[in-house]
Amino acid sequence: MSSLMKGTAILTIGLFLSKFLGLVYLFPFYAIVGEENIALYGYAYVPYTIMLSIAISGLPLGVSKFVAKYNALGDYQTGVRLMKSGVVIMLFTGFAAFILLNSLATPIANMIIADDEQLYSVEQIASVIRWVSYALLVVPLMSLIRGYFQGYGHYMPTSVSQLIEQIVRITALLGGSFLVVVLLNGLPATAINFAVFAAFIGSLGGLFVLYHYWKKLKPEFQALQVNSIASHQVSYLEIYKEIFTYSIPIIFVGIANPLFQLVDMLTFNGAMIAKGVDAKLTDTYFSMLNVLTHKIVIIPVMLATGLSMALIPTITKYFTLGHLQTLRSTMDKMYQVLLFVTIPAVVGIMILAPSLYHVLYEQSENGATVLMHYAPAAILFAIFSVTASLLQGINYQKWIIFSLLTGILVKLVLNIPLIKWLEVDGAILATMIGYAATCAINIAVIHRTLQYNAKVAMRRILLICILTLVMTVVVSIVYFILQWIAPADSKWLALVYVLICAAAGAGVYGYLSLRLGLAQKLLGARAKKIANKLGMN
Repeated sequence: MSSLMKGTAILTIGLFLSKFLGLVYLFPFYAIVGEENIALYGYAYVPYTIMLSIAISGLPLGVSKFVAKYNALGDYQTGVRLMKSGVVIMLFTGFAAFILLNSLATPIANMIIADDEQLYSVEQIASVIRWVSYALLVVPLMSLIRGYFQGYGHYMPTSVSQLIEQIVRITALLGGSFLVVVLLNGLPATAINFAVFAAFIGSLGGLFVLYHYWKKLKPEFQALQVNSIASHQVSYLEIYKEIFTYSIPIIFVGIANPLFQLVDMLTFNGAMIAKGVDAKLTDTYFSMLNVLTHKIVIIPVMLATGLSMALIPTITKYFTLGHLQTLRSTMDKMYQVLLFVTIPAVVGIMILAPSLYHVLYEQSENGATVLMHYAPAAILFAIFSVTASLLQGINYQKWIIFSLLTGILVKLVLNIPLIKWLEVDGAILATMIGYAATCAINIAVIHRTLQYNAKVAMRRILLICILTLVMTVVVSIVYFILQWIAPADSKWLALVYVLICAAAGAGVYGYLSLRLGLAQKLLGARAKKIANKLGMN
């Protein structure tokens, strides 16, 4: 395996583990603070996620590409100039961002609160936003250092620091919340403040890891810099212009989902109250939509994009070499792999929504309904992620920004009228229409640029839908029989039902896809080995 592929694998594994931990911590956190307090965390979570996405996506890549470029030319000093000036700039911008978010906390809270009867006051929401803003002091600097390491071909510091940052954050979040609520019988709002401040504690953990790697690798960097050729004397303006050219499209991909959530955060409560919904319930509905169910819906997106993203370096290679026919074939496969995983997973979540919500949170008809209706959005989330990566691979990054801004505008225009019409479903529908617009633009650009014909992919997708339909019938029957035998009134029984139904669905879907040869064509050697063992040659 080449060093590039190893580096990509290390980054991918680290990012996946970090994101996975970022999903599962919410379940015990919910058990500690309760449903009625999760929305307060969500109001800080959206700006925190936007900040985190910017920090861990665009800037490290931009810095790494810049440093790698000049290192390849033997000009190590230009990278050093970037690092020295970047530390000062990142500290300044981090502090400025911290002050800005602190200053905007109350205005943002005033936009969120549409009625005095809501569960939280303006000051409570402003407080959680201020507490999460402390992480801005550290995260920009971490991003710069991570990118610098990657520019020298060292990917482990980024991967390990991301993982440690998440572990420290979650440990502080859960430990602090448990201490405040359970041991000290404190207010849940106090626990929420500490929970969002854990982002700052986690970032210190990540920075400590990077400092350890810096001490370890410093002699190597100094040895290379001694042999540096004369500097190209690139101006600081040119340096940062080049970095932001690399970074901005990546940043937009990272903050796509949080931006859609931000629209909900600023408009949801007011529209729901205007519809006539009790002001005391709007915060709970918001937490169901943008925090609780979103954590479940995003799981199949991670699985699908993880499989399909493995093909992105191949697509970049074929486009660079001008092998367009091979590239189109690879795109076909990527679309199919994406939907092969996502469609049955989404349908499974919809069928098992009542038990899933019960297992992970609590028994709630409203929560299960929101999850059931929100689940199909996962397909659009996954398509956007992959098509945006494809656009990066063929050097059409500007279209990512255009398509995303178009989708956000559609969401912004439709959100309030649709919420007034359909309540929570209106917010879900506005998100799906906005994402559909974004995905349609991405796909149109890709297909026009590469003169791509989707006939083969459409036939396979139709087959995936048919297999999913068969799976749906089987799972629905099994679920109905289980509920008829004994309603899932406890979490443990609900978990057993989820596991039985998931096994039945995966078994039927897997068997049929192997029997028809679909899995072998999409997943390659591993699926072929399984088929051979089962006698499906």
